[in-house]
Amino acid sequence: MRVELLATPDCPHLEQAEEIARQALANNGHSPAIERVYVSDIDTAAGLGFHGSPTLRIDGRDIVPPLAGDGFHLGCRLYRQPDGSLDGVIPGTVIAAEVERREEEAAAREAAKFHPRALPAKLSRAFFLWASHRRFLGWLATAFPLTRRMVRRFVPGERLEDAMATLEGLQAAGMRWTVDVLGESVSSEAMATAAADRYIETLDALAQRGLEANVSVKLTQMGLAIDRDFCVANVRRIVDRARSVGAFVRIDMEDHTKTSKTLEIVRELHADYQGVGAVIQSYLRRSADDVAALNAEGIRVRLCKGAYDEPASVAFRTREEVDRSYVELMERLLTEGNYPGLATHDDRLIDHALAFVREHEIDPGRYEFQMLYGVRRDLHERLVALGQTVRVYVPYGSQWYPYYMRRLGERPQNVISILLSVLQEGRGTSGRQPGPCD
Repeated sequence: MRVELLATPDCPHLEQAEEIARQALANNGHSPAIERVYVSDIDTAAGLGFHGSPTLRIDGRDIVPPLAGDGFHLGCRLYRQPDGSLDGVIPGTVIAAEVERREEEAAAREAAKFHPRALPAKLSRAFFLWASHRRFLGWLATAFPLTRRMVRRFVPGERLEDAMATLEGLQAAGMRWTVDVLGESVSSEAMATAAADRYIETLDALAQRGLEANVSVKLTQMGLAIDRDFCVANVRRIVDRARSVGAFVRIDMEDHTKTSKTLEIVRELHADYQGVGAVIQSYLRRSADDVAALNAEGIRVRLCKGAYDEPASVAFRTREEVDRSYVELMERLLTEGNYPGLATHDDRLIDHALAFVREHEIDPGRYEFQMLYGVRRDLHERLVALGQTVRVYVPYGSQWYPYYMRRLGERPQNVISILLSVLQEGRGTSGRQPGPCD
């Protein structure tokens, strides 16, 4: 993917436009270099199809087609924002929509290729990718009892009350949790402020019910792409409330271009309140140094493999390399870290961790396993039965539908397993039901 940001040399919106573009691309799993193209005269503008500064092109296409009669010029270009106002930066939602449109087209082209063995899975993935952008299907999915139960396998619901009921069920099953208020990368301070308000409301509800208060927060949802200082102040509101109710706040990690900035903010927040933790991704080449530094500072770490499509210059590209890095970092966290969270559904890595803690006589109270709600429920139960601490990542909110469809798209065979499970549960079948990845 070739991404170009066209602008006049003195464009006042250039830096912010590039940061928003990077964030929007990263949120959709892309981290390409953004090439700046400076336009200084009207002839160059005409040759490039430049209708004002800044303009973003992906593979040579202006992602915001100009209005009829909008000629070539060197002035500022205004874009309609989600709140209806006009500003000189392209909204992240517009960039994301263009990337998603391209992915749909690419998925459709790939699905059209005839590979007998792979065709069912490719068609399924293409369908779920397409369906994740069709909100009316989300309404349809909750309109019928059967599909409604399938949705609830991964997402408890849209309301805070739905999440609270789920947490009480996890508590009864001997598990712990972290709550994620689902939302997309924001493009205005008002949206970021509202997202933080929802987290504060969640922390208050947890405290009022006497439930463990533990939340996971993405900095892009808090306004990182808008302004760093605003983002920190916004997250600090959540952390201040967390301090007042004795809660823990995990700052989620995103693509590699945000790693340094995210860890800087984690350290800044942790200096004031130790109930703030970080996430490290084992596929990044820098992670060994980051783990060593975070261990020395006593900052709690959640270790995961990583989910973004990163370049080989910054990330391991093969499964063997990523797993080897995960094992090395996991062992270091278990021996030197401050209550690490081992986030994986991989049986091999879990078995290695169990063998390692037995060999080194590490008490189960010094670490925990972390897993997604609804994924590998067999592992949740197995580890609890072994006396291990299991923390479940519980998402809720109005943005549940894209999240749910992505979970199905990651492993299309989940659909049949979940369908069979909810049918059995609907009949009142006793015993453990097959998990979505069984």
